[in-house]
Amino acid sequence: MARLLVLLAAMLGGCGYNTMVAMKERVEAAWAQVENQLQRRNDLIPNLVEVTKGYATHEREVFDHVADARARLIAGGSRDQRIDAANDLSGALGRLLALAERYPDLKANQQFARLSDELAGTENRIAVERMRYNDAVREYNAYIKSVPAVVYARAFGFQPQKYFEAPAEAQKVPKVDFGTAGPRPTQP
Repeated sequence: MARLLVLLAAMLGGCGYNTMVAMKERVEAAWAQVENQLQRRNDLIPNLVEVTKGYATHEREVFDHVADARARLIAGGSRDQRIDAANDLSGALGRLLALAERYPDLKANQQFARLSDELAGTENRIAVERMRYNDAVREYNAYIKSVPAVVYARAFGFQPQKYFEAPAEAQKVPKVDFGTAGPRPTQP
């Protein structure tokens, strides 16, 4: 009986279970940092939208898209749903910030400039944390797919994690049109 316990302990000790647990925890910690930065961005958005609304009141579709994407990110659910919502929100924010090109008064507004700068800094932090998360996912996924860990990973329920990839919109070249400026509202 003692020999069986020693053999079982040796087998489990060599299966990499502790390594898989540690790597999975690294993925979770990296995701928590991504969520911290996503929350920071979510906190900035209402102020940025309000400042922009004062200048571009007829751009309702842009504001609705930002609000919808933000609500989906906050509601969250699974990590995959949150990644998809964060990517959608990034695209919507890009369209919101592009409005400044059409409204020079908005672009000159100090509060808009400050909020845009804060948002740009937050987007940089998100990019860094997304990279760290993806690095952790890559290491974890590679480990649980390697031999002999793949055998034990399945047995213990370790599943590959999804990468936080850039949205398809990020690969498109942005369109900037300086010739079609809308009406120029007065500063509120």
